[in-house]
Amino acid sequence: MDLATDFPERFESGTRVTWRREAQERALVVASARPHGRRVLLRFEGIADVEGAKRLSGGELLVPETDAFPAPEGYHYAHEIRGWPCVDAGGAALGEAAELETTAAGPLLTVRTPEGKIVLVPFVAGIVVRVDAPGRRIVLDPPGGLFDLATDS
Repeated sequence: MDLATDFPERFESGTRVTWRREAQERALVVASARPHGRRVLLRFEGIADVEGAKRLSGGELLVPETDAFPAPEGYHYAHEIRGWPCVDAGGAALGEAAELETTAAGPLLTVRTPEGKIVLVPFVAGIVVRVDAPGRRIVLDPPGGLFDLATDS
């Protein structure tokens, strides 16, 4: 499994996950897990052979929100902020948070502008002024010209 989590230790024997690919879903229970380079090798209860494992290829594993590890201070889960308005310090609309992902260069916020274009915003102090969880919005101070780099989605 390619890791898309900052908490790979969550995959231990007995962990319940949901496998999803397109419109297909399946409940699974981790039988065993071990690191393999930058990946994790997983074995699931009820999946006894290579053919069964291949049928899970290309999907993603999800944990119920109730089982999610509490976010450390200053950390935000993508699913929590997805759809939140992004505004500048004066409150002017910049767009909506579409995705938050970890990249080699650091966390990157994808903002969908009101015109439907995409802007990639470094999710770092100085640009991200505040993540207002109670108000469900993100206050940004983007460098000049960043939103001029918007691309079609």
